[in-house]
Formats: sequence, structure tokens, C-alpha cells
Amino acid sequence: MSTTWIRKADWVVAYDAAADRHVYLRDADVVFRDGTLIHVGRGYAGAADTIVDGTDRLILPGFVNIHAHPTSEPLLRGLTEEHKSRKLGMSTLYEYTVLVGRSNYTTTLAESQAARDNPQIYQDDGARSAAFRMAAWEMLKSGVTTLVDYSPNRANWIDEVLGTGMRVCLAPSFRSGYWYTPNGHEVLYEFDEAAGRRAFDEAVRLLDTVAAHPSDRIFGMMAPGQIDTCKPDLLQDARDAALERGLPMTLHAAQSVVEFREMVRRHGKTPIEWLESIGLLAPNFIIGHAIFIDEHSWIEWPEKRDLARIAESGSHVAHCPHNFVRGGVVLQHFGKYRRAGVNIGLGTDSYPHNFVDEMRWAAVMGKVAARDVGATKVEDVFYAGTVGGAKALQRDDIGRLAPGCRADIVVVDCRHPMMQPLRDPLRSLIFSALERPITDVYVDGHLVVQGGEVLTVDVSKAGEELTAGQQRALLRVPDKDWAKRTADQAFPLALDTVDSLPATDLHQ
Repeated sequence: MSTTWIRKADWVVAYDAAADRHVYLRDADVVFRDGTLIHVGRGYAGAADTIVDGTDRLILPGFVNIHAHPTSEPLLRGLTEEHKSRKLGMSTLYEYTVLVGRSNYTTTLAESQAARDNPQIYQDDGARSAAFRMAAWEMLKSGVTTLVDYSPNRANWIDEVLGTGMRVCLAPSFRSGYWYTPNGHEVLYEFDEAAGRRAFDEAVRLLDTVAAHPSDRIFGMMAPGQIDTCKPDLLQDARDAALERGLPMTLHAAQSVVEFREMVRRHGKTPIEWLESIGLLAPNFIIGHAIFIDEHSWIEWPEKRDLARIAESGSHVAHCPHNFVRGGVVLQHFGKYRRAGVNIGLGTDSYPHNFVDEMRWAAVMGKVAARDVGATKVEDVFYAGTVGGAKALQRDDIGRLAPGCRADIVVVDCRHPMMQPLRDPLRSLIFSALERPITDVYVDGHLVVQGGEVLTVDVSKAGEELTAGQQRALLRVPDKDWAKRTADQAFPLALDTVDSLPATDLHQ
């Protein structure tokens, strides 16, 4: 067995299990053997095959990203940052995302049938693979060691995620129907329940394959798509399948004003209230986003019970602030959810997949939404990005540095200029340096990032293929857009492009 000793690290963020919190240790040792931590603290006296000098280093637990769509969202870079549907609650979901990013999430029943007949046109597996590799590269660079890949099923999924060296939870998505907008201000739904059932059965088969796989770097999650696109019997069957297999389950819910109003129209209940009524809220259940609850200022429902429903059920929230903030949407607010007893984990959701940046957005917007500098602290968001995410995934062996846990480790260079002057390394990392000083990342004790370079992803090739895939997708925009706009009309550039500038004479 091989033992690695990170010796006398200047700073170690260790886990205090009795207090359920992270703490700083100074001049401490972190030792792991064959993928398992065996010592976190001072005074290691054993032997080691490899000794790593911890001088000027900050040692962190690997980050746990519980909500991401890496096969689609990178395709939207340069398109949707400032393009939201002003008449649809400042969301991209119904008008813009379906045009490019989620080519697998088709806009109408007719298109879904065409996609099955012509998958090479509508699904573009090459673009999806490039998007995944680009997202994986970003996540590894920013210290993510565990990822929930919340995507429709795809060929070679298991081999693809294992090739990154990451610890990945496969979350195959399925749903009963599709949304679309015929006019930019109204959202309608078409359902194909038989297709949804086929996708559910396919997801169950994949999850059983994952459970039987010899690698312990992959595991599974039941992952129906959205609360408003899934029939209740499909959700309940998914719940039962998850419970039978001991798996976590996730679902997008309370993610938009449109969705909130649709669920009230159908059932007379808030999205969270309806989930409770059909028996989905539970300790293994992760609510994707949970922003538009009954007390959100954009909703102002007369009753205020949603937070208590989530907390009392033991359900979790996957908070992904950056994507929503670009549309002026804010969770109201992180500190209130935590004080109510809700466990929060973090996800990158959309591009960029920079997890440290996501922690910064969570901290800053938590203060903004609360109008209180103390409402959300670095300790809170760091916990959410590590232990909080691990709890949501029903795991106590990741997201923390403690003996017996997996050797998922992030090494930060404290000498990096953006970390200086170094008084409080976590604050410097999250508010100033972001991913830039991260030098090395271990997953299960194996180096996947070394000297700041990702060892498992050819990012240049992924970038070239991603650019080509986006260009192919942009050609299809008029066929998918309700207004038949070209890509340049739907996603105009930030600045006008001109052929020349007016002549100027400096002597006048």
C-alpha cells in the first residue's frame, strides 16, 4: 500500500465532527494511504512513500458540486449572460436555453419525435461530449472532486466520467413532457407520457449498472427533470425506485415564477407544498434551486410554510446563485434557509463551472438579499460546498478532511499574489483569488490536477470541438425559435460590429 504525507502544511481546513464544522489547523500533516485519509493533525510519526512539502500551502477538502448540467450549459457561453425573457420571469428556460444549450430538451412534441428519428441532428453527441469535457476541466481547476452530472442519458457516459478522474454521481434525467413558448410571453406544455416512461426505465437500468460497476468513483441518483414537466405518478415511481435502491433523488422545483404559477394553476398549491402532498419531500430528496417559495418577494403567497416544509422533511436544497443572479434573481436568503434548519449544498448549474466563484456569489448575494453583512459568512458557504453537499448525497466520507474519509484534497499556493497579504486564507481564496492559486487536486489519492494543469482533459481539443458544436447549434436557432429569429437576432453581441470608424484628425 502506498502512503502520501503532506508534511507541515501552513494551513489545513480540518473537520471537527463533534461540532459539525470546519476549523483551521496550523503546521499540520495530512496523510492518506490508498485513497483513504489516515491522519489529519500535527505530529504524524509514521512512514510514507511520498512526502509533499506543505510549506506555504493551504490544504482543503475537495468540493462537492451537487447540481450541474455539463453536457449542455457550456454551449450557451457568450449567448445567455444578458438574454433573459423579461415577460417570463427573467428566466432563460423557456425561450433561450432550448435554442442552443439543451438540444436534447426539445421544445415541442413534434420536435421530440423528430429528435428520436434524427438524433445526430438534434442531440449532437460530439458537442455534448466537448461540453462535458470543458465543464469537467473548469470544475477540476476550481477544486471540484465530486460532481452530480444531471443530464439525459448518453452513450459511453460511465467511461467518459471515469476518464476525468473525478468522483461522479450519474443523474440520468427524464420527464413526461416538454414546455415551449408560442409567443415569448406564454408557456405551454405538451406531454408524451410513454416517452417519459421509456426514459425512466432507461435511467433505472443505467443506475443499476452503475451500482454494479467495480469503480467506487461513480454512484447514482434518481433525477426526474422538472416539477412541471413530470406527471405525479412518474415522480412517485421515481421516489420508490430511489428508496428501494438507497439512492438520493433530485428534481428542479421552485426555480421560476412561471413554474410557481403553473403549479398553483394545476393544483392550488405552491411547488413545495405540492411535493409534500405527493410524498416526495424526504431526507434523500434534493430540491434543485428552491428559490421561488411562498415568501419570496416576487411571489408573496399569503401563507409562509415552505421553508418549514423543507426543513421538517429533512430535504436539501441545491443552491446555484450565479446563473440566477445574471437575470436579477436571488435566493431570499441563504442565512434564513440555514436558520430554518435547511441543509444547503452548492452547484454550478450553468457556465462557468467555477466552484470557488459560486461560493463567492453565494456569500455576496446572501448578504445582499438579507441586507445584512452577517447573514451569510464564508464559513457558511464553504460548509455548503463541502459537508452540505456530501450530506445531500447521503455521504459522510467526502467533503471533509478527517481520518477514514476519502482522500479528496485541494492544495492552494498561499504565495500566489492574489492570496497576499495572507491573514485569513479562506477569505482570500473566495473573495479575491478564486481558482487561480489552486495547484494540485487529488481524487481518491490520485493527482488529477498538478501544478495548476488538469491531467485528465485535453482542454484545447475540447474548446475547439465545443466552438464547432455551438456554431452548428446556432444554425438551427431559426427552426427552434418561436419568432424565427436568427442567432444574431436572438443573441445580439454586446457591442455593435462596424466596418470602420469615423476619420479623426488629431491636429484639429
